[in-house]
Amino acid sequence: MTGQPIPVIIDCDTGVDDALALLFAVRHPGIDLRAITCVAGNTDVDGVVRNTLTVLEQAGGPDIPVGRGAERPLIEPVRTARHVHGVDGMGDLGLPAPTRTPAEVDAVTLLRREILASPRPVTLVPTAPLTNIALLLRTHPEVVRNIERIVFMGGAVATGNATPVAEFNVWHDPEAAAVLLTAGVPITMYGLDVFQRVIVPGADVRRLRASAEPGTRLAGELLAHRPASPDPDSDDPAGGLGDAGAVCSVADPAGITTSLLPVEVSLVPGPTRGQTIVDRRARPGESEIHEGAREQPLVDVALDVDVDRFVKLWLSAVEKP
Repeated sequence: MTGQPIPVIIDCDTGVDDALALLFAVRHPGIDLRAITCVAGNTDVDGVVRNTLTVLEQAGGPDIPVGRGAERPLIEPVRTARHVHGVDGMGDLGLPAPTRTPAEVDAVTLLRREILASPRPVTLVPTAPLTNIALLLRTHPEVVRNIERIVFMGGAVATGNATPVAEFNVWHDPEAAAVLLTAGVPITMYGLDVFQRVIVPGADVRRLRASAEPGTRLAGELLAHRPASPDPDSDDPAGGLGDAGAVCSVADPAGITTSLLPVEVSLVPGPTRGQTIVDRRARPGESEIHEGAREQPLVDVALDVDVDRFVKLWLSAVEKP
């Protein structure tokens, strides 16, 4: 990668794969990580703050400001994913409590401050429910003048995980996701269609776990906590990068194939709530012919990913503190 590092702010709900994303962002020379904001999602927001500070400490990262954000979605109750990420949200690895402390300002205030203070437009990377981002856009719409792009991990073109059609981050706070789509800046959707495909092979995971360097070893332990094999008896520790792929796509956008498509979020109660409806039709259908076209935001939707490229990119950064 050439040129100046990209100014990036990550909004996360640190869990396992958010931690993998943070480890990459801290260590990749092409990323200037200016702030991290935390929101309830994989675990409660105080747990997210603790986990985020722990990752920064284990990685030997610089003193990046960490802001505590929304405790719950705009409308929905809190619904954590501890069955995936462990009781502590970090695979119950028994990591020591961090000595670092969060910023004295809340997440929305920190987002506004750091976005407007950046000498170059910021790339905002939400890897979590989008509550903080919705609150930011509605409270401080002036920030969009210094946002280059929003690359969010969320949504799905095909199959969901929280429901048959809805991905967890969008399902957790559908109204917030709908607000995100009104931001008026370029948006990339790094959804489940690519999220689930980027797998670090077992041999690499074993090497990471055997490292004497704390951040590298943590990366291996986190990957091993989320094995890619559906077989519970498998001893293959190959693990998915998940959210980290979204940050990889910021450092190396050529690693994903996107298409500019209309996207909207289903806000109705029932089985489709939280679905990202991506219109891939080649021409208008009967609905538009009879009722007229509705204005829908255009989003760069990731439809394919170069798996080997992203695995090598992530490993090269994480193994070089």
